[in-house]
Amino acid sequence: MNNKLYGNLIFELSHPGRKGYSLPSNDFESHPLPSHLRRQADASLPECDELTVVRHYTNHSANNFGVNNGFYPLGSCTMKYNPVVNEEIAALPGFTCLHPEQPASTCQGALEVYYNLQKALSALTGLSEFTLNPFAGAHGELTGLMVIRAYHQNHGDYKRTKVIVPDSAHGTNPASAAVCGLEVVEVKSKSDGSVDVEDLRHLLDDGVAAMMMTNPNTLGLFEREIPEIAQLVHECGGLMYYDGANLNPMLGKCRPGDMGFDVMHINLHKTFSTPHGGGGPGSGPVGVRKGLENLLPSPRVVFEDGTFTLRHDGDAISVGKYLGNFSVIVRAYAYILSLGKENIKMVGPLATLNANYIKESLKDVYELPIEGLCKHEFVFDGLKDKSTGVTTMDVAKRLLDYGFHAPTIYFPLLFHESLMIEPTESESLDTINGFIEVMRKIAEEATTNPDMVKGAPHNTPIGRVDDVQAAKHPVLTYKQVKALS
Repeated sequence: MNNKLYGNLIFELSHPGRKGYSLPSNDFESHPLPSHLRRQADASLPECDELTVVRHYTNHSANNFGVNNGFYPLGSCTMKYNPVVNEEIAALPGFTCLHPEQPASTCQGALEVYYNLQKALSALTGLSEFTLNPFAGAHGELTGLMVIRAYHQNHGDYKRTKVIVPDSAHGTNPASAAVCGLEVVEVKSKSDGSVDVEDLRHLLDDGVAAMMMTNPNTLGLFEREIPEIAQLVHECGGLMYYDGANLNPMLGKCRPGDMGFDVMHINLHKTFSTPHGGGGPGSGPVGVRKGLENLLPSPRVVFEDGTFTLRHDGDAISVGKYLGNFSVIVRAYAYILSLGKENIKMVGPLATLNANYIKESLKDVYELPIEGLCKHEFVFDGLKDKSTGVTTMDVAKRLLDYGFHAPTIYFPLLFHESLMIEPTESESLDTINGFIEVMRKIAEEATTNPDMVKGAPHNTPIGRVDDVQAAKHPVLTYKQVKALS
């Protein structure tokens, strides 16, 4: 392979006068742009032939890691396989050629997808109605909290400004509450990783707007005392919010609405395919229990007199003019239809089986701080043998040499060397056994040759970088130090 084409920036491959395009002659009159819209100097763009450009970006694309080319056990983020049929359906011209401003009468098929997905999500979660407007999971959290705030204000209860959040919660929970103008109150976890109900009792008063919970929680553990927690929060006048980031292991077994939750969001790009590596696109539908439907944001897709229409309620909250990321919504609907009522019941149990199999196979060499049955994910606290000096970061880097993406590391913050593993239900036994074998091998290497593990990765295009320097002083733009030649 030509290392110059592989490793350099496109600017460094530039030569003056080279082009990768040709334009037809201008058959129209000249229409100069107004001077205030024109650059004062030409942009410094690379000049390359087409083949150089194609090879350059094709070679770089080989460095991208995703679920389509390897195991991606990213804890708390459910990077499951996205079936190709979902992509084909989302790419149909009838979907891709739509415009958000066109009349509802001309896009009945798309609106039917919205409507049917809303109904499917309600059936899967036990909630009354959903909105598909939010563009991401965190956006869904904010939307759900806005619904809760509107609920209390509609009842003249303006003093309810506190949101209770477990100390093991996802970081977006307190962030969303703060953005919504609410005060965050932390509730402690017990030694077994579950919410401390006794600590919660002391936090409940007439200033509580809601309690946010993830179930299973961030440690992958099922919160068994949710019925009591929900009763306590409801008795003090607050609402229960369900963070749907960990909904995957619940599918087919239990529903948030049946547990007493009033509002929730779902990460479609986690639970219902469309893996979200690279930051997007995402989708964060929000569902509410019966009696809160009128608080969902406009516009809303409704079915009236045999026609799908958009309803705009002037009193509803607003989180965006349009109906979310449509391509993600189409993929999620295709995923649900592909599995059907029977097979979608297997998602949660299989995800739970895979996670427990890995946990039990590795807990003799990796420290398991909390014993017992986990759900879709679990957390190790680094290697069991701490004397080697090999850290969780070292293990994560070494995994790259063996072709596996690293799990989530150093989260949750409850443990010093957190290693959070989530295999999802779509991985085969062969893949999981291969991952277990490599994790055991790294544990052995940490004892026999710790310096090799500490220096990993060794087989990637770029070796170990200075993470602190990269975080504090990232180089985000190319600075031309000399004329392109």
